Amino acid sequence: MDEIAESSGTPSVVPEVERIFSETGILSRSSNFEYRPQQQQMGRAVATALESGSHLIVEAGTGVGKSLGYLIPSILYAVSRKKKAVVSTHTINLQEQLIDKDLPMLEKALPVGFRYTMLKGRRNYLCTRRLHKAMGQAPQLFTSPEEAELRRIFEWSKETKDGSLSDFDTEPNHRVWAEVCSERGLCSPKLCGPASEFGKQFGPCFYQQARARILVADVLVLNHTLFFTQLGTMDEETAGDGILFKNDFVIFDEAHTVEAVASKHIGIAVSNSQARFALHRLYNPQTRKGLLGSMAHTKVASLVEECLDQAQVFFNQLEAACDDIVERQAAAERKRGGQAYSSWNELRIRKPDIVKDSLHQPLTSLREAISDLIKQAENKESATELMEANTRILELRDSVSFFLRHDAPGFVYWVDRAGKQQTIFTLNAAPIDVAEYLRRRLFGSRSSVIMTSATLSIAAGVTAQPVSRTAPVRPGPKSDAGLDYFARRVGGERSTKLQVGSPFDYERQMKVFVTAKMPDPREPEYNRAILHWIEHFIRKTHGKAFVLFTNMKLMHQVAQDMEPTFNELGINCFVQGTGTPRSIMLEKFKDDVHSVLFGAESFWQGVDVPGEALSNVIITRLPFAVPDHPLIEARVEQIEARGGNSFREFSLPEAILKFRQGVGRLIRTKSDSGIVAILDNRVLTKAYGKAFLESIPNCPVEIV
Repeated sequence: MDEIAESSGTPSVVPEVERIFSETGILSRSSNFEYRPQQQQMGRAVATALESGSHLIVEAGTGVGKSLGYLIPSILYAVSRKKKAVVSTHTINLQEQLIDKDLPMLEKALPVGFRYTMLKGRRNYLCTRRLHKAMGQAPQLFTSPEEAELRRIFEWSKETKDGSLSDFDTEPNHRVWAEVCSERGLCSPKLCGPASEFGKQFGPCFYQQARARILVADVLVLNHTLFFTQLGTMDEETAGDGILFKNDFVIFDEAHTVEAVASKHIGIAVSNSQARFALHRLYNPQTRKGLLGSMAHTKVASLVEECLDQAQVFFNQLEAACDDIVERQAAAERKRGGQAYSSWNELRIRKPDIVKDSLHQPLTSLREAISDLIKQAENKESATELMEANTRILELRDSVSFFLRHDAPGFVYWVDRAGKQQTIFTLNAAPIDVAEYLRRRLFGSRSSVIMTSATLSIAAGVTAQPVSRTAPVRPGPKSDAGLDYFARRVGGERSTKLQVGSPFDYERQMKVFVTAKMPDPREPEYNRAILHWIEHFIRKTHGKAFVLFTNMKLMHQVAQDMEPTFNELGINCFVQGTGTPRSIMLEKFKDDVHSVLFGAESFWQGVDVPGEALSNVIITRLPFAVPDHPLIEARVEQIEARGGNSFREFSLPEAILKFRQGVGRLIRTKSDSGIVAILDNRVLTKAYGKAFLESIPNCPVEIV
């Protein structure tokens, strides 16, 4: 590796990284420094991958300090080679930790100077030039309440630090914000930058200020959603030496979520609410406001009305067609003697043209009329506004057509409905397998890609024998081969793979209990058994517990049945899905040290509760995904179609990873301790059960 670095004329950063992480390195000057050989090992691996231009998948156990493990080598390498480190995370909490804590600390500690900033989507930023323009056109663009909201934004613009949505106490009205935020074509260096006419008079707009910081930054922090949104807008043929930027390299923290986020943003998703919003920005017949209203074009406004009417017809027909499919499926199931329901939230569409594309022609006519207006526009500003509006109409039209054609190879199509009244319908199309896309766009790049998380691996092999109920249970050894499953899912098979253990003493800090006998959930005794065991383990720690479910309906039923028990014990029980936002519920749980929290999907991962408040994690059921979501169903079908075993190749590994995430909620610091209770005896009775126990850290396991 030193030879590679020397051949480029720049000294290797690997020795410097090893010194920094050593027992006497510059980090040791910090009062809370603790030498962790695992962190040093990770830092060396990241530096080596960057210098060799290779890719790395590294699982770093909880407590390793993985953010510093990749930040320090990345900063040293980026500065010495004049490259840009792009750090992508899944959660806001981790972004804030990097920007507010880790990077400022390293700015003071490291022997090199560097610049860093947060990268947000451009529509997060106020464009002050567009704000000035909107203030001048307010009577034509907005209703009276919207004008009041515009004035609120104007006053806020005088006080805000960075001009982004996160600086608002109360987020602004979406329609008003859409007319003043930064938008492609309408907010550019030429129009809003420091050298522009506007910039010379008022200063560059907030987005152009952010863009200037982005261009000179050595380290950029953003989220996975924005990363894949940006990647999707870039031309593969002209990407060149970089992924998002020239001469960049990318680090994905919380990489266990990359596949799911990429799936959402590679395909399409278009809803009736999006269609209404795009059309109302042009003209709203009820308020007689909008871009066309300010330009007084009644003929084109009438075409907008026609599109709105046809959109209503199209989505009504879509709902009826979906209801018909579900009813026919339910009738067939009832005929076979099974239980069936006629309600639906997600419905897979298996054939093209589920309804007629009644939107294509009116949207095309509207585009043509707007194109004529562009030619006649009085000024370049109006022409640009219309061009951007036309682009949105084109995207709407083409997304609907793409969905209805149903002809993209390797894609799955479905409709979902949401909202309080279940009246928001979204057309979705996504690749069944994102590995090929990521293999091409990320791992096929000459720029290094580093993926890391505390939870990426499964046991390299799955035992064929059930666990003995009498023999001592010990999780088995791990190997880097356990990362092969994750690598295949994200297209990183040729990456270097490394597992770095946790410095925590799990033998002392954590104990696992497994129930030996548990009725099948379909049996009438199951409800009584689960109530008994949840109460049993909650009494052990007097609250301080997460109770993790895989079924929302069961969770709410159990919460209701246990209300008298919690009242008797004087314990507050917070239940997901009862109206309290997740973040507020979590803060209440942390503040009330003896409380209990019942959570489903989102509480299995990405939740950090260090200290006594969380001393007990109860897993009610192994988290196998029910293949009722169209994307999961399609992945299972794809594996079966090529003769594979979908359970072993997909369902089991996914369940193990989620199980590890759930168990991982318990021990967050070296002073934490507690218990994990598994109320699912399949870990003992099924051939695959041992794989779950092998996936967690070595600790005492007791069968009860």
